[in-house]
Amino acid sequence: MYLTQYLHRALQQYPEKVAVRFGSRQRTFREFADRVARLAGALQRVGMGEGDRVAMLALNSDRYLEYLMAVPWGGGVLNPCNTRWSVPELVYALEDSGSAILLVDDAFVQAAEQLQRDAACLRQIIYCGEGQAPAGMLDYETLVRETEPVDDAVRRAEDLLGIFYTGGTTGFPKGVMRSHISIGISALSLLSMGLSEAGDTYLHAAPMFHVADFGAALPHWIVGNTHSIIPGFQPEAVLKAIEAHRVTSTLLVPTMIQMMVDHPASQGRYDLSSLKTIAYGASPISGSVLERAQRVLPGVGLVQVYGMTEIGPLTVNPPNYRPGLLPSPSKLTAAGCTGNCVELKIIDIHGQEVSRGTVGEIVVRGDMLMQGYWNKPEQTAEVIRNGWYYTGDGGYLDEDGYLFIADRMKDMIVSGGENVYSAEVESAISRHPAIASCAVIAVPHVQWGEAVHAVVVLAPGQTLTAAELIAHCKTLIAAYKCPASVAFVEALPISGAGKVLKATLREPYWKDVTRSVA
Repeated sequence: MYLTQYLHRALQQYPEKVAVRFGSRQRTFREFADRVARLAGALQRVGMGEGDRVAMLALNSDRYLEYLMAVPWGGGVLNPCNTRWSVPELVYALEDSGSAILLVDDAFVQAAEQLQRDAACLRQIIYCGEGQAPAGMLDYETLVRETEPVDDAVRRAEDLLGIFYTGGTTGFPKGVMRSHISIGISALSLLSMGLSEAGDTYLHAAPMFHVADFGAALPHWIVGNTHSIIPGFQPEAVLKAIEAHRVTSTLLVPTMIQMMVDHPASQGRYDLSSLKTIAYGASPISGSVLERAQRVLPGVGLVQVYGMTEIGPLTVNPPNYRPGLLPSPSKLTAAGCTGNCVELKIIDIHGQEVSRGTVGEIVVRGDMLMQGYWNKPEQTAEVIRNGWYYTGDGGYLDEDGYLFIADRMKDMIVSGGENVYSAEVESAISRHPAIASCAVIAVPHVQWGEAVHAVVVLAPGQTLTAAELIAHCKTLIAAYKCPASVAFVEALPISGAGKVLKATLREPYWKDVTRSVA
């Protein structure tokens, strides 16, 4: 099993079918496959060898889709870069992965110039924007046009497909290594649970660098569906694309769904009758947003997918989704039933499986599991034990096998669908000379689910405002990771073992909230 076999099948079965639409451009599978093979050859020409990492820092586009296929076609390894990260974070991911080639579009040309100065590993930057390539960068379209197509490298199932960086529990991002079979099984799992059907059109509205959108699109490759792409999420842009391209399915995070259904343009301005399914993940959807979405989008299936970068989709709600199928009201807050290609159980602190209705840690195993964290064997060993991945999430299974998320056992904040590890934020805060100690926690937020909140102790004689601290953090980490609010205290609550009692810090904010995880 290898990623590009889906493209080979589509080329064989539907050569003249539209594969991708982006703006005024559209290409058939025959045209798309030809460009993929040419781009693969071009990447080889500029230095991509077998297993070499190739990064991309860009908004969504048809060229992003070509990159995702061309790198493995040419024998390389994907490294899609988070477009919301700061330059220091990007430098870390590039150097940690050893990415020597970087593709950038118009939105990131300036950042690329800084990356070229600061990331010693970078040898070549390819401009994939809409204008003229800046000095010192190769032009994407020229490379594709002037390079002969090459044969598919045909990677093996166990070969590394991509390194997908996620937040770091120790203050540094972690590169999640996903193999071809890992991603392939994820695709088959979603396909078998009804998340795509032949004849669908899938809309890439969520960021394409994220494994969530990548994974949600995969079952559509298997059955040769059309990919519609917009540069990034904007409520009216999504609505416009649904009408223009007769989109049938897409993936959004709950915050995006809320923004879309609350937008005035959703009230009859566009024909949304083609839309069948919105998959959502990263955080549960609130009851009020679900009700509004069902009212604005009658007949559209809202399907929750619970998963993570390390292993892909674990549960789907409703299970084995079909249009018009909704779980009973008692199941609406569930994460769903276990996917068809994964094994899941709930265990206690001794590693023993617990009875139905009892909260414990969610652990999973199967061929979807990552190969580990790139260059981090110790952290890999912490989460993968005897073939089981320890998610760090707490939950329980009800009598019907539905998974309910009860609490987050690992110290992670989910804000607007983005994972934020408190250690990363604490590391940034601690680099300010006025800080003596700090702790970062999640607090409830109406729109984003959770918000980043910092509790700070200043060093003796120091003064600092919340705005100054937030501005400091923005020079080191992505804006979405920075504290949205800051509390200055005399001391942090400490346990007998010397650990900060974050549960004590969280309690005042969550005491009147029915769920301790947004």
